Amino acid sequence: MPSPTGHGRLVLAATPIGDLADAPPRLGQELAAADVIAAEDTRRLRRLLAALGVTTQARVVSYFEGNEVARTDGLVEALRAGQQVVLVTDAGMPAVSDPGYRLVRAAIDAGVAVTAVPGPSAVLTALALSGLPVDRFCFEGFLPRKAGERSAVLRSLAAEPRTMVFFEAPHRLAASLAAMADAFGPDREAAVCRELTKTYEEVRRGGLAELAEWAGQAARGEITVVVAGRPVADRASHEPGALAALVRDREAAGLARKDAIAEVAAEAGLPKRDVYAAVVSAKRGAGPA
Repeated sequence: MPSPTGHGRLVLAATPIGDLADAPPRLGQELAAADVIAAEDTRRLRRLLAALGVTTQARVVSYFEGNEVARTDGLVEALRAGQQVVLVTDAGMPAVSDPGYRLVRAAIDAGVAVTAVPGPSAVLTALALSGLPVDRFCFEGFLPRKAGERSAVLRSLAAEPRTMVFFEAPHRLAASLAAMADAFGPDREAAVCRELTKTYEEVRRGGLAELAEWAGQAARGEITVVVAGRPVADRASHEPGALAALVRDREAAGLARKDAIAEVAAEAGLPKRDVYAAVVSAKRGAGPA
């Protein structure tokens, strides 16, 4: 479809995360119609094209973490010249822990239309298979490689009430799971999903300490880790008086009331308005000083 701006169009094309039969028909259509295909790995692209039975006259360029800064301007110029650029990464949706964000941002800034071919996602597939709550979740990508930085990030997530999804390399999986057990507790429920949609797909569920022990023995392939959020506190701690007391404690420690309410709400897994209402209720109940 021609762009109303006269520019070309950037297409973010999701590719199968394992089973090539998961490729949507539109993926082949967009690849066949492209003027330029930017690929994280051009060899994988060639194998994908062959598997889909697609022939293309497109100019193929590599676009990966090491060269995306240098290549982005050239791709934007192609878009401005009216060409259609299709971006593919090795698996899944471009820009999600893969190259793509810089190009999307630059295309938007240049007034170029950006669209996507939806498709398989390791994040959503692992989340659905984990057996953990899916109503609210957050994606944290890859943890830092250095142990100290990794522990700091995990400590900052200790009060996160939503289910968390991480990517991890197999050789770092055991250490990351052990660090999660330290930060979240050894019995926090989690699932390790490996080789999703592939021949040797496996989902291991259990407590973090148990999974860390298993991962130390053998864990290969593409890994997605799903971890339950912080368990809801005892109902007694959600009583207005208890919530107001927690806010007062933080105010006494030097926090502004607004920040104290936000912190208590996050830890309790409640909306801030509920904690604010508890503070107001407690103040009214106290009567005149």
